[in-house]
Amino acid sequence: MGRSPRKDLLAGLTVAIVALPLALGFGISSGAGAEAGLVTAVVAGAIAAVFGGSHLQVSGPTGAMTVVLVPIVHQYGVKGVLTVGLLAGAVLVLLALLRTGRFMAYVPVPVVEGFTLGIAGVIALQQIPGALGVKAPPGDNPAVVAFAAAGDFATHPDGAALAITVAVVAVMLVGARRRPAIPFSLLAVAAATAAVPLLHLHVATIGHLPAGIPAPSLEFLAPSTVPSLLPSALAVAALAALESLMAATAADAMSVSERHDSDRELFGQGLANLVAPLFGGVAATGAIARTAVNVRSGAASRLAALIHAAVLAVIVFAAAPLVGGIPLAALAGVLIATAVRMVEVGSLRALARSGRGEALILALTAVATLAFNLVTAVIAGLVVSGVLALRAVSQAARIEEVPLHEGLVPADNHREERDLLAEHIVAYRLDGPLLFAAAHRFLLELTETTHFKVVILRMSRVSAMDASGARVLGDAIDKLTQRGALVLVSDIRDVHGPRLDALGILDTLRADGRVFASTPQAIAYARAHLHGAGLLPHQPTNGATAPEAAKAGR
Repeated sequence: MGRSPRKDLLAGLTVAIVALPLALGFGISSGAGAEAGLVTAVVAGAIAAVFGGSHLQVSGPTGAMTVVLVPIVHQYGVKGVLTVGLLAGAVLVLLALLRTGRFMAYVPVPVVEGFTLGIAGVIALQQIPGALGVKAPPGDNPAVVAFAAAGDFATHPDGAALAITVAVVAVMLVGARRRPAIPFSLLAVAAATAAVPLLHLHVATIGHLPAGIPAPSLEFLAPSTVPSLLPSALAVAALAALESLMAATAADAMSVSERHDSDRELFGQGLANLVAPLFGGVAATGAIARTAVNVRSGAASRLAALIHAAVLAVIVFAAAPLVGGIPLAALAGVLIATAVRMVEVGSLRALARSGRGEALILALTAVATLAFNLVTAVIAGLVVSGVLALRAVSQAARIEEVPLHEGLVPADNHREERDLLAEHIVAYRLDGPLLFAAAHRFLLELTETTHFKVVILRMSRVSAMDASGARVLGDAIDKLTQRGALVLVSDIRDVHGPRLDALGILDTLRADGRVFASTPQAIAYARAHLHGAGLLPHQPTNGATAPEAAKAGR
């Protein structure tokens, strides 16, 4: 942290300015209050900066986390949120000790983009009551609550709050496009706070904030409630892990030599979520937007994130009365603008153009986030992604008929004999993965062969095989044998042999000497077999009989 303290100081101040209205807004949106958002940014931000796996990441309350916390507040109250934060922190530490960080990279991009789009929609809908200056109606679904709030506003319209919200949104969106380095969110909130008393506007404000960080508290729900809170805690932990690792990855991409440690990042986030609730903070995670500001502001080490937390702590202690005068409508505008900026239209268009499957996953995840909850949305997206991936795998497997002369040595390429062999022998090359998703189609294609005396299965290009695929291979061999065909197998890769042997798929063929190391040996055996059956008028050019060829094949 001593390399570039000036750069870190400037970056930390910049991030703190950006983070202040976001921390206040996300604290209020979660239902725990503005002070909870500030405490989370200070406590969790400092601990994650020290113990996390990224040198440049900034942690704190985020919009995605508020989406998960709102239902918990409605059902269990603020104590429930604090208890869930503790449980989620313990889960994250356990995930770090189990070294599961690397598995987070397997979440498909359409699922990530879909729930990001859905979260943006939920955040925007949650701000509708504040933007309209009405009390939030009861309910869990943000769309229903927003619709009810619009009805209340239509009954008793008051344009002051709406004007403040629209002005803040416009300033943030237009200003960020023209001068991205300027913290327009703080400027807009400050201007709105100053305008309220000057214009004698009647709008709701944050209200009284206690000065200072609360002393550690043990006011949580009773241990008997832990089983009922565990699903919510797992959801919070999963979201914290995913969002933190995404933010750390984004920091890596924006820097030259930064490489985060996934497991250490989970550990740092776990400690942050264990400690923040003791001071009244909500669940925290790595924040992509604040991390991006930190990197672009020239941060060189963890000192920048620590300075960000320290600056916010000073504001908590010294400027609580000023913060308490911020209009709720201004914070609603900040969060609506943030939600708009979360949506990367170019990325969504690219995914939609890349294929119908990706577009379906993205849309399904986004709609499920709005209609249900984030956990349900991610699970639905992962399930559909898995089904489409298996479908793609099954379509990748092919059975291709190949000419017999590909496997013959040059001395045996007599045209007359080759024509006779082709009349009675067919060779198939199996390409790609032979997995359960492709197994039944493979069986149908292969058993369509009925008029050949000998069927050679070339296995050299089978890239993967599971138990289902191996059993279907055995079924296909049995069906072909029942129809009177002599089945030979060649070129089995070493990696597939143990599975086939464990399931006994080729036991009969091995006992009869019909499993070969190469295709020329299989063709020599087939030639000898056909000669013995009187179907070939000439002796094999190498003089081998079927038993001798079988011996060579072994």
